[in-house]
Amino acid sequence: MSENFDIANKDAHDEGLRMVSAEPIANENVSDEELRPQNLQNFIGQPQLKAQLQLFLDAAKKREVPPDHILLAGPPGLGKTTLAMIVAHELEVPIRVTSGPAIQHAGDLASILSSLDTGEVLFIDEIHRLPRAAEELLYIAMEDFRVDVMVGKGPGASSIPLTLPRFTVIGATTREGMLPSPLRARFGFTAHLDFYPQEELEKLISRSARVLELPLEQESAHQLSLRSRGTPRIANRLLRRVRDWAIVHELPTVSADDVIEALSLYQIDAEGLDRLDLAVLNAIIKNFNGGPVGLNNLAAMVGEESETVETVCEPYLVREGFLIRTPKGRVATKKAWQHLNIIPPDDVTKLL
Repeated sequence: MSENFDIANKDAHDEGLRMVSAEPIANENVSDEELRPQNLQNFIGQPQLKAQLQLFLDAAKKREVPPDHILLAGPPGLGKTTLAMIVAHELEVPIRVTSGPAIQHAGDLASILSSLDTGEVLFIDEIHRLPRAAEELLYIAMEDFRVDVMVGKGPGASSIPLTLPRFTVIGATTREGMLPSPLRARFGFTAHLDFYPQEELEKLISRSARVLELPLEQESAHQLSLRSRGTPRIANRLLRRVRDWAIVHELPTVSADDVIEALSLYQIDAEGLDRLDLAVLNAIIKNFNGGPVGLNNLAAMVGEESETVETVCEPYLVREGFLIRTPKGRVATKKAWQHLNIIPPDDVTKLL
């Protein structure tokens, strides 16, 4: 058991993996499955979306027809896949799961569509990454419930329309703006998922702890929620690392101090900032006097690719008010100086 804990500790410090990343990592989907609620009633958070989706599904069940196609949009880790599974469960129909990158050609999608049964749900994750030819095939399938199958090759090839049973497509995307307008127009219901407030994350963490049979004090759930970046996937990932800590140290109950000590091992502080986040803030403040500093210079200073800093690190720092982007470069805010316990010089103070 100690060996497994050491492996987890080593992985957390690996440059290719961040504990506070909202992207799925390793074999996490297996462990996520046990934490997923099975129905809308047990789904925590997104209250307005839940009410809308419940009405949408109830109406479809009363009409005894498959519901319109559903688009789930929002940042990674907020529950889009979970909601897709819940929709299928609420409708009591099978669900077929695929993703945009997994569909290489239009024929791959045609094969999936032609094998669907009446009422079945087709969940396409990262739908914005579908190939163009597959998108065009999907337009027709979603609108007219048919696909055109090509028979033969060359000049003698012909197209045979194949009628499909009525089904429901659920698309999930983190980049709604990348979806072409014709595809967006095919969805009858679009749901936007928002980051979770702290109190909702506390409820989610408490529920997950019960599923994992981990005795967790309420203040412990609070400490975890502070570090979870408003994202359920991160909250559950951190909870599992705290469970590792509790197992190794044979704790009967996990206290708030245990949570703080366990996550400090993974270099995650009370604001959910990790090693890379703190390296960026330290570079801007200590090496560039708070900024502004260009992205390339900043990336070189922290030893990361520019794209990594811009897409992986900056969004959270900007959202939480630690960093602002200006035409001249990145600037650390007063909150960033305070977080690092550094008093800004007088010439910087005037600008903050």
